[in-house]
Amino acid sequence: MSESAEPRAKPGSQTSLRNANQRRVLDTVRRNGHLTQAQISRRTALAPSTVSNIVHELIGAGLLVMEADNAGRRGQLISFSGSAGHVVGIDVGNRHLTVAVADLNQRILAQRRHDLPAGHRFADDLELAGRALDDLLDGLGTARPELLAAGLTLPAPVDLDGRLISASAILPAWSGIDVREEAGRRLGLPVVVENDANAGALGEHAWGAGRGARNMAYIKIGHGVGSGLILNGTLFRGATGSAGEIGHSTVDERGRVCRCGNRGCLETYVSSEETTRLLTDTHGPDLTIPDLVAAAAAGDIGCARVIGDTGRMLGTSVANLCNIINPELVVIGGEISRAGDLLLDPLREIVSRYGVRGSVQDLRIEAARLGIQAHVAGAVILALQHAELPAGAGPTR
Repeated sequence: MSESAEPRAKPGSQTSLRNANQRRVLDTVRRNGHLTQAQISRRTALAPSTVSNIVHELIGAGLLVMEADNAGRRGQLISFSGSAGHVVGIDVGNRHLTVAVADLNQRILAQRRHDLPAGHRFADDLELAGRALDDLLDGLGTARPELLAAGLTLPAPVDLDGRLISASAILPAWSGIDVREEAGRRLGLPVVVENDANAGALGEHAWGAGRGARNMAYIKIGHGVGSGLILNGTLFRGATGSAGEIGHSTVDERGRVCRCGNRGCLETYVSSEETTRLLTDTHGPDLTIPDLVAAAAAGDIGCARVIGDTGRMLGTSVANLCNIINPELVVIGGEISRAGDLLLDPLREIVSRYGVRGSVQDLRIEAARLGIQAHVAGAVILALQHAELPAGAGPTR
């Protein structure tokens, strides 16, 4: 076909292409943080000249900024401007609530943690979250309209639409509620809802022990026990959103009845309450997991023994999980992970004993680097993934 016979581009096609390329650049910066233009070009497969033009357009629109690379590498770093917007992360646990405000460069600017009473309710939790958010915004000098999205994590399975708790017995005060709609209405923001162990997996994968891992399991040990799975670099949620409920795998079918209704679940042996209960007679009823870990580190034989037994009990379930998904890394989260090798060495021993050699021979088992921050970090990541950037740059999803 001659050059003159080539079909003309349809009206608006160049604009559509430019908008699509803008989205690719913005999404790349959002996923990876500070990048040079050369790095953006490689990751988007766009020509350097195209990237340069788009970056300068977005700088002019007030969405991106360019700054010197203090690490001494060639090129200037591209990142989001402070006026591009902010996101919110909200982590609701069984006895705590944490709210964080972050910018679009994956940086948490301020956060606040509150203790919650036993039996706390949905409406009260969101009212407290709203007040904490207002206080944080006042301290930052940021207005509500600058918020683009919120991520909300809960200690229970959440359906694939992020609306309903899919195991009402685990978090009864939040069951039967369209969580995404109600939270969005009360906060005045688009909200994405996720299980806290899945959020912890996202947080550790992006900012913690799991950086660079393609296949990993994050296991949270707290009031409940759960796991979040990263498979081939992506969060795996299963057919209905309930993947990773390791805490409700059966250890002893004749064991105590679990809150889920089954008997002998792993959670009834290694949760925080069960771990401290073992020491009630010798250390009193008010012992907490931080107290337990501190005492063990100081040489308390009983506390060290309980932590080791927790690792061994957990080990069989972790070995079974590794035999199925063959991860390269298992990250242990929750307050008890601060015990380090007192917990991890017995766990490693049991996993090595019961894991199929091909599944565990190169396996790394590490404590969470973000600690109890992993879940709210994951909530921020969820919000960043779903945030729509201001009008004028085109949609970014």
